[in-house]
Amino acid sequence: MTAPLTPPPPPHEQSPQNPRQPHHAWQAPQTHGPAAHPAYPGAYEASYGQDGPGMKTELREAAVITVAVALAGALLGLLWWWLAPHVPLIADDTTVYLQDTEGEQAIGVDGTFTLLALGFGALSALVVFLLRRRGGVPLVVALALGGLLGSLLAWRLGVWLGPTQNVVAHAKAVGKGVIFSAPLQLGAKGALLAWSLTALVVHLALTALFGPRDPDPYQQSPYPQA
Repeated sequence: MTAPLTPPPPPHEQSPQNPRQPHHAWQAPQTHGPAAHPAYPGAYEASYGQDGPGMKTELREAAVITVAVALAGALLGLLWWWLAPHVPLIADDTTVYLQDTEGEQAIGVDGTFTLLALGFGALSALVVFLLRRRGGVPLVVALALGGLLGSLLAWRLGVWLGPTQNVVAHAKAVGKGVIFSAPLQLGAKGALLAWSLTALVVHLALTALFGPRDPDPYQQSPYPQA
């Protein structure tokens, strides 16, 4: 009595270790998740590089912005010296005093500097946003630091261009009873922060309203949502 012969298994059930068997025709294509995605290269190439040009490039741009904004302080100093009201002084035989004791020229000097600094801060933030819409921490720091350095430069330049700081010598030079201008001074030192604070607020508002939006990860995912 002969045992029945066992029929050979179908081609798709044979061992894949047989080198003569084309088992690859029955294997499903391998797919990988987001960590390794050879099956979906195009889905991830679109999002590559969206984090910005790189830290070195951002630091280089931030350094350029800091220097440019700080140098703009020279223009602020010229405008302050030109537009600020003059504080009139007068001298007698022994004393130099204000010609108008109730005048508000000294307050106008500080107010002129503050208003100019506010305008320069808004303008610098707008220009930087138009040149570099993505923003970033180095760029924001550059705006703040450049605004502070520009304010310091404007303050010292305006004082240097204004009347001499030696009031006694100036009074002797003009003579008794002659009105002359007091040195250009910034009484409210907090005005030196107006440029930086304005630039930060305006740039933040522009970035929030008109800056690029981060892509929606659910819309770019190649896998169906549950």
